[in-house]
Amino acid sequence: MSGTSKTEIGATLTAAPLHEQVTNRISSRIADGRWPEGFVLPSEGDLAKQLGVSEGTIRRAMQALTQEGLVMRRRRTGTVVTGRAPRHSLDKWYSYYRLHARDGRLVNTETRNIEVLRGKASEVEAARLKLTPGEPVGHITRLRLFEGRPVMIDRIVLPLARLGHFPDRVEDLPQLLFKWLLEEHGLRLGALREQVTARIATEADRSLLGIEDSAPVALLDIDETAYDALNEPLMMMRHAALTDQHCYVNEVR
Repeated sequence: MSGTSKTEIGATLTAAPLHEQVTNRISSRIADGRWPEGFVLPSEGDLAKQLGVSEGTIRRAMQALTQEGLVMRRRRTGTVVTGRAPRHSLDKWYSYYRLHARDGRLVNTETRNIEVLRGKASEVEAARLKLTPGEPVGHITRLRLFEGRPVMIDRIVLPLARLGHFPDRVEDLPQLLFKWLLEEHGLRLGALREQVTARIATEADRSLLGIEDSAPVALLDIDETAYDALNEPLMMMRHAALTDQHCYVNEVR
């Protein structure tokens, strides 16, 4: 496949920093398979015209994509998609999640918020979040859908004492929690600890995931605690993912 194919990649960009927007726009196209392995990107000049930015902005984006391993420069050919998975540095947690199709492709999921509640920290929640049992916490339940099908349940607990405000309505919940914590509360992700296990879906899981078959269904549990830059817990999360068509990839470089 060559860069002569239709490559329109969206509306003109207007907000700063432009090179990050360009990087995200191109990496999203690579991640969802629209620009597959071996695809030759348009020239920097063509991309600049499509997006209404300078060639210098495109050049900075290409440098970032090359460092991530998503593209490579080939003499006489141009900039080519490598087919490698993106590096999962912490900044990617603001906009990406590591759910992959069976063939290794990183898939973009749609987030659907289901429930938001205020409550009191249980003993387990208090221990994980360094709270006293009974301190106020916020609970969020949401689904991740791929091509309209629920594939993962997110159950999230946040310590309300660390937040300036917490939504009471589902429609006011943020789509990107780490970005919301940073921009609204000044809390930056510094580390993430995961524990991965497998189990059989409960009735509550089956209801959320729309599983009607009575046969046992395996779920992958990804139990996480997120920490800030000072190693203080920000939130605890449990992701319960179906495994029939997707897998969870943890890549270290």
